[in-house]
Amino acid sequence: MDHEQELEATPELETTQDDSFDLESIIAEFRDTPDAAEEPASEAPAAEQAQPEPVSQQTIRMDLSQLPTGSYSQAEPLEEPEPAQAEEAPKDDPDKTTQWEPEYEQAMGDFAPAAPIPFHPKNRLKELKKKLVAGPEHRYYKLMETGTGKLQAAMFTSMVIMLLCAGSTVLYHFGLVQPERMKLMIFGQLLAMFLSALVGSGQLVEGLADLFRGRFSLNTLLIFSFVLCTADGVLCLKDLRVPCCAAFTLQIVLSLFDALHTRRVEISQMDILRKATNLTAVRPATEPLEGKQCLVRDDGEVEDFMDVYAKRSVPEKIRSWYAVAALAAALGVGITAGVLHGVPTGLQVAAVTLLAALPASFFVCLSRPADILQKRLHKLNTVICGWQGTAAVKGSQIFPVSHEDLFPAGTVKMNGVKFFGNRDPDEVVAYGAALILADTNGLAPLFEQVLDSRNCLHLSAQNLEYYDGGVTGEVRGEAVMVGSLSFLQEMGVEIPEGMRVPQAVCVAVDGALSGLFAISYEKNRMAQNGLHALCYYRNVKPVICDGDFLMNPEFISTKFSVKAKRLTFADRQLRLELSDRKPNREVPAAVISTQPDMAGLAFGISGAKALRSASFLGLWVHIAGGIIGIALMLALTLMGATDLLTPLNVILYQLVWSIPGILLTEWTRLL
Repeated sequence: MDHEQELEATPELETTQDDSFDLESIIAEFRDTPDAAEEPASEAPAAEQAQPEPVSQQTIRMDLSQLPTGSYSQAEPLEEPEPAQAEEAPKDDPDKTTQWEPEYEQAMGDFAPAAPIPFHPKNRLKELKKKLVAGPEHRYYKLMETGTGKLQAAMFTSMVIMLLCAGSTVLYHFGLVQPERMKLMIFGQLLAMFLSALVGSGQLVEGLADLFRGRFSLNTLLIFSFVLCTADGVLCLKDLRVPCCAAFTLQIVLSLFDALHTRRVEISQMDILRKATNLTAVRPATEPLEGKQCLVRDDGEVEDFMDVYAKRSVPEKIRSWYAVAALAAALGVGITAGVLHGVPTGLQVAAVTLLAALPASFFVCLSRPADILQKRLHKLNTVICGWQGTAAVKGSQIFPVSHEDLFPAGTVKMNGVKFFGNRDPDEVVAYGAALILADTNGLAPLFEQVLDSRNCLHLSAQNLEYYDGGVTGEVRGEAVMVGSLSFLQEMGVEIPEGMRVPQAVCVAVDGALSGLFAISYEKNRMAQNGLHALCYYRNVKPVICDGDFLMNPEFISTKFSVKAKRLTFADRQLRLELSDRKPNREVPAAVISTQPDMAGLAFGISGAKALRSASFLGLWVHIAGGIIGIALMLALTLMGATDLLTPLNVILYQLVWSIPGILLTEWTRLL
């Protein structure tokens, strides 16, 4: 059948004499709205028609001029041409048709973009990152640009100079220096002292800056020592006696060590905070418990550290006051010697007294313990919030320890289950889980997982009663007991002979043993170290706040190798009281850690106590050494035994008092 016969067989399509036909009736059949279908064709806008092109018999000409404006079918949407292509075709070109532009019933307004969807990240991550970039990260990179290489080089150089001065002093004391070479040796001592002062000029400049800021530090006192030793050295060239340059160079060495320790501590702290995404802080609670301060956890902020870490500590203030008193005492002893024995002797006594009043290790008695402690805390991503942090943990404290602290996720597993009697196992699981979940037990996540794996019902328990080894209640009107084997035996439940399961949760329904769940606890080394750190100080009392029936003193003592008498196992009432304690936001945080586990916080608390003890002990030991040195100089002056004020005796006195001072700085290493 040819194409012409097909057209004759189709009644809906009728061709006209000029081979064009009206599409209005066809489009009306497919139009979605009936009102548009009833629109008369006469209302369509007039459009110019191009000359019809002769077509063959097999070509059907579709006259688009009969299509009403804006009444095209939605089933076949027309695409609006791009502006570059919307050009009107010439009328005299029969191959091109007139461009059709749709007419809109309403004018299009300005494009209004959709409002952005607000995004609130968890734990205020965006805000925290902004604070980190503006604070610790900026400070970290600034410190890293300075580095510690120059300080270490200065320390090494100054140490070599000190050893040369001390060596020449020892040679002079044993008479190995010829008299004609005395001036050369004295000049060499003075030159070595000037070189040491040049190497440690940063410390001298810092001491001068402290003086202009209204502070009097040990570096400020070092400037006066340098002036007095220089003046005494000039007189030594005239009197042919050796000056005390070796003791001064030793103080320069220890002052550089102090700067190195301080810088390393700050770099470590800023490195921890700049990489943090979530901070956990330890703060004192608003109310004490049993007469002791309670330390609770809280969300930490960067400002908790940045606002307080640079503030001067109490030992630093005491050391500054002592430095002023030592300077006044040294000048007083020197004036006394000058009145009794002449001006040269008075100048010598003043210089020696000031050196004896300032033991060399006095410079590092505060910075070295902090550096030793921070090296350990850096591995745990923990920082102590300045001296305010150490003040927050003074006295006796209670620190709650949860089940997750001792046994993190994945360390508590169920070894096996054994059912007794004729009860449905799923019912036994549901009954036992109902009491455990109602008790907020540490085993609740494990039993909830068992419920979900067996598709058991989540039941509720009523009339709960709590005991040391278990809990009793009613579920669906039946009496249920959940606890350890010893607890069920005490409650009169019959236990099969020969059953010895050390860690097992037993379920009894209506007085009969119905199920036994064997539990295995995997020891976590970080949790063990954290518990040991809390037990290191007697005035820190870790309180085990967990309703786990199996966590008794014997089990914890065996599992973590700690003394049970150092721990307190809280009953339900004490757990509720601890849960009601809220952190006091008005006081500074004591410790901040980037990890939520117990180890970092525990080492931070014990480390803050150790740092406080080491700082005060080192401070008083060095102050005692300085006072004894001043008293000795005064006694020798009054007795006229100034010949004993030799450089070797002065440096030996410095070294003797440095031994206990250095040992006390090791206090924080014992944690």
